[in-house]
Amino acid sequence: MDKLVTYKKGAVIYEPGQAPRYVYFIKNGEVRMVTVNEDGKEFIQGVFRAKQYFGEPALLLERPYLAYTIATRDTVLNLVNHEDFLKLLETDREFSMDMIRTLSNRLFYKSMMLEELANEQAEHRLLTLIGYLWRDIEKGQVLNVTRQALADMSGLRVETVIRTIKKMAAAGELKLEGGKILKV
Repeated sequence: MDKLVTYKKGAVIYEPGQAPRYVYFIKNGEVRMVTVNEDGKEFIQGVFRAKQYFGEPALLLERPYLAYTIATRDTVLNLVNHEDFLKLLETDREFSMDMIRTLSNRLFYKSMMLEELANEQAEHRLLTLIGYLWRDIEKGQVLNVTRQALADMSGLRVETVIRTIKKMAAAGELKLEGGKILKV
């Protein structure tokens, strides 16, 4: 049985080690999935927005969650339990294919970022990450991501991200407008 739950900005939806109970469909709002190292540094595993979902790998594998999920703004989620989620997969071919594409995109992103984290060149990491994030926006549109989020996604310090983006803009590798990165 589905149920709607509202989470205030900053609320933890689930945390590492917790047993999965639902797949979370976002009606509105935004959620970030992060892992935190021993020093308290966050690494963003993903950002999820309206009409997206998360939590399905742990539920399908019946394994504990590996990351925190935190509402980055007030968020309404539709919680779908294991049994109902399996029925949805069995009865809705279009949704099942969408989930395969979604999981494939996530796997591709994780593989790409693993390779980039092994690369010590900040500029290379950022170009690869920005190129990946650009895939969903049109030419001339703003990349709606903060410098801090880029740092958290790339494993770099925010100061390094700021300095590197300015350098890349000066070299014509990307375009800045009002401090925002535009797709070229």
